[in-house]
Amino acid sequence: MTVHPPAVGHCDELQDALDAFRASAPLTQRWGERLATVLGSGGRLLAAGNGGSAAQAQHLTAELVGRYRDDRPPFSAIALHADTSSTTAIANDYGVDEVFARQVRAHGRDGDVLMLLSTSGASANLLSAADAARTAGVRVWALTGCAPNPLMAGSDESLCVDAPSTATVQELHLVAVHMICAAFDAALDHGARGGVRGAGSTGRARRTTQRKRR
Repeated sequence: MTVHPPAVGHCDELQDALDAFRASAPLTQRWGERLATVLGSGGRLLAAGNGGSAAQAQHLTAELVGRYRDDRPPFSAIALHADTSSTTAIANDYGVDEVFARQVRAHGRDGDVLMLLSTSGASANLLSAADAARTAGVRVWALTGCAPNPLMAGSDESLCVDAPSTATVQELHLVAVHMICAAFDAALDHGARGGVRGAGSTGRARRTTQRKRR
């Protein structure tokens, strides 16, 4: 039996997990298409996670507010953990479990989407956020580690990564983020070719017209 160095072993672990993860492609495709409908109609994506998962959640919102590959209008997406003043104030006044839930109550509207990322699927502050979202009519999607887990049970839909280490779960969450963004952009492009404009493109066209009138 050949014993590989840790770095090579990590690549082998990731490759094995990625092979199984390919079966998740239809779900990420559906999520991306649904986001195009929600955000293109003026809705919003809220996202949150802890630690490395916070970075992954913020990566997703950055791709939507900025761009993934090709230039396109910006769309409303907020990484809840990125507002340090709000999160620290809420943690101080209401407890750590409320840091995301209270923001969901503030920003979430009926029909919006909340994306929660957790390698364990058991973070109390994310479970509280999921509860708050469902009460507000916000759809909850979860990216987690191995199933079953509490966050999977508390979400409308979940994508659970079957991998032996936290690092590999996080790496596949990033793959999922990019798959969602690719599907999102493709859905927008299809809608544009069909004569359907998203909220962002409509707003940009309106501003351009106003500038010409001046």
